[in-house]
Parts: sequence; C-alpha cells; structure tokens
Amino acid sequence: MKSNASLIYSFFLVVGDFLALIAAFVGAYILRVTFGLSLSSSAIIHPVEAVTYLRIFALLLPFWLVIFVMLGLYNSSIYEKRFIEAGRLLVGSFLGLLFVLGYAFMSNEVIFPGKLVPIYGFVLGFIFLLAFRNLARLVRGLLFEYHLGLTNILIVGDTKLAHDLVQSLLDSRKSGYKVVGLVSSSPKRFQNLRVYPTFAEAVAKIGASDIHSIVQTELYANAERNNELLDYAQTHHIAFRFIPGNTELFVGNIEVELFRQSVPVIAVHQTALIGWGRIIKRLFDLIVGILLIILSSPLILIISICELLSGGDVFLRQVRLTRFNQEFRVYKFRTHKKTYNGLLPEEAFKKMGKPELIKQYRANGDFLPNDPRVTALGHFLRRTSLDEIPQLFNVVKGDLSLVGPRALVPNELELYAKRHAILSVKSGLTGLAQVSGRKSISFDERRQLDMYYVQNWSFWMDLVIMLKTIRVIFSGEGAL
Repeated sequence: MKSNASLIYSFFLVVGDFLALIAAFVGAYILRVTFGLSLSSSAIIHPVEAVTYLRIFALLLPFWLVIFVMLGLYNSSIYEKRFIEAGRLLVGSFLGLLFVLGYAFMSNEVIFPGKLVPIYGFVLGFIFLLAFRNLARLVRGLLFEYHLGLTNILIVGDTKLAHDLVQSLLDSRKSGYKVVGLVSSSPKRFQNLRVYPTFAEAVAKIGASDIHSIVQTELYANAERNNELLDYAQTHHIAFRFIPGNTELFVGNIEVELFRQSVPVIAVHQTALIGWGRIIKRLFDLIVGILLIILSSPLILIISICELLSGGDVFLRQVRLTRFNQEFRVYKFRTHKKTYNGLLPEEAFKKMGKPELIKQYRANGDFLPNDPRVTALGHFLRRTSLDEIPQLFNVVKGDLSLVGPRALVPNELELYAKRHAILSVKSGLTGLAQVSGRKSISFDERRQLDMYYVQNWSFWMDLVIMLKTIRVIFSGEGAL
C-alpha cells in the first residue's frame, strides 16, 4: 500500500513552521517590549497585551503557511534541496510579512507594539525556519538509518538505466528508498537484492502491502505486459512511474496540448527558456549589466593602464559562439603574453615549441598550473576572475547573458555532438559548470552541465548561480 512517510513528514514541517513563526514573533515582542530594544529610546506608543498579541498571530499565521504551500515548500521536490528551500523560505517569509502588515493596515486593531517588531519577527522567523528545517532533515536522516519512513520501491526493466537507478537507491540512509526487488532477466546481481525474472513472480513473493512504488524503465513490445504493471499498481493503490527509453525526449520545456482540438500531443521544446522567460532574462541582463559596468569602471580603468604599461593590447578579442550558432567577438582583459594573445591553445603551444603541453592542457580540464603563455598580471587577473569584467559589455550588447553555457570557440564546440542544443540559448558570463568545480571536471562533464542548464532553466536557477559565482570568485575555486 502507499507509504504515508512523505505525508507525515510534510505535516511535521507544517507544524514546525507554525511553531517557528510563533517563536519568532514572541521573540520579537520580548526584544521590543521586555528588553526595550530599539533604534531610539522612545517609549512604546501602542501597548499591546502579550495574550492579545499571541492570539492575533495564532490566527494570522495559518494564512502565512498557505503562502508556503503555494511556494511548494511542503513538496519533496523542494524540501530535499537545501538551497532552493532556503530561497523560497526567504520569499515566503517576506510575502507572509506583507500579508500581516496589510492586515494591520486594513483593520482597526493594533497588532504591533512598536515599528521594529515586524522587522525583528521577519529576521527571527527566517532564522528559526532555517534552523528547524535543517533539524527536521537531520532527524529524517537518522530515521532512515533505522529503516523508518523508507519508501519500498520495485524496479522493473532490463535497461542500463534500471541498474543505474538501483545502484543510486541502494543506500537507503541517503536515498530514503528501500529497493525491495528488481524485475530483470539480466544476469547482473546486486548484493542483498532479490532479482525476479517476471513481474508476476516478484509481486507474488514480495506482496502488495510491501510495495509502495513501482518504477518501469522500459516500454515492452507486448502491450499486455505493460498493462499488467499499470493495472496491478492501480488495483492495489501503489504509486506508478514510467521512465521512457528515450529520456532526452522529456527534458526542457514540456507541454501537453490538443492538436487540431482533438488529438492529445506532447510538445517538447529544446529549452525551458522560451516566451516571457527570455524577455525577463534580457531585461535582467541589461539592468544588472549596466549597473555592474558603472560599479566596476574604476577597476576597468586601473587594469587597462596596467595592461598598457606591461606592453601589448589591453583586451583579448576572440571569436566565440552564442545562441543559434551566431559568432561574436568576446572581450576579456589580456592575460597572455603579446606573442600568444588571441591564439588557440594548440596554436600557442606549437608556436612556443612545446606541443606536448597541448595534451596535458586538455586532459587537465583546459588548465595548466604554470601556463607559460600567461603573464604575471594575467595570473592575478585569472585568479581573481577580473579578466572577465569586459564581458559585461558583451552582456549589455546582447551577445552574452549573465548566466548561461560557457562561450566557446567554434572548433572546441565542434567536439560536442549536442552543440546545437547548447546553442539554443545565449552563452553566459558565468554558468553551472563554472560554479561546479571548473578545474576538476572534464570537457564532457562541463558540457553535460550546460545541457542541464539549457533544459531546466529557471530565473531562480540564474539567481542561485550568480550567488554561487560570488562565492567561487572570493574563494578562488573558479580561477583558471
């Protein structure tokens, strides 16, 4: 039968969030009324009894939690991702505070004993919510270790994907799943896992009560075999999921629509970045790009002078690729010696008489610890990522976006078979690959991250990547 573990956990989160918010606004009341914490020494103008204050918030906070529900904060797809959860908690707390302030404005009832109480409540609320959510996640992990709250899953399929899925779920302490069986005729066996040749034998020996979810990883040629799985799941109220053989078909932006008003079809867009998303992203790039150019103008001037004094050109102007396979000239501060400026790595290493470095450079993720092409100033610019600043002009021009796949030279991207999918969006100043260990991952891994970004774009993902980019710059992790 269906597991109630997720439902119980969601209910636990609702109760915990309510208590965290109550504690936050009680704390805000104590800080202002009991301890008199304020920016001025003024007395409380609107005294509110503690019981009245608590009663009002106990009635208002359920509406605050409705906002959390609308933001998906009780869905497993959100609460299992810490960073996304923290961002939505912040947004939800701000919207909840606006709701409370709106109620205070519209009603004749005095809610806050001081102007700073809602600010204290907002700050404490966000802190308490984060602390509670992390504690809840810790408790949930401990329960998994004792095999409590696990979802029993039966996997059906002979595909490599089925075996990979089993492998990823075997550690129930991390996955939250217990694989109760694999239906497969493959000779591959997994430790402590029963493999059944047929679905009928699997469900007969396991029992419907011990199966919470069935995952089918391939579509059988025999329609009766497919119907057998679905009918069994529906008859016994077991969750059923189907993973298509061509998993790349169901990525990006998916829409189910009626073709000619009668035939249901699935429309698969190459990227999720379509429609209004492109407009919002472009406006954001334009506004933020101009602001960053203004703020960084003193640095641009100082670095330009240093480049001139060191001899050679100030900028690197190199042909790169962006959306729809369009070529453009990217601007970067020169980091190479004048002799090698603008040359491809293969050309530069061959010119200096060290072609053996080409293989080392590519094998090391397009990086050499002591690259002989780079000047002393160039090493500093790369370590601090200051060489990237001129690309802000490309962003404002529309050649680049602030966030996107890395802009590569044409012959580098030719190496990747799915380059046309990557080039369905603008290349970016920073991206998912840059904040995911650019030094330590291969060319193919970086392109896979680019593909993930293209297919799963969201404005929130852009904001997360930009925040992570700031961390990477200051830590030096992303410097090349």
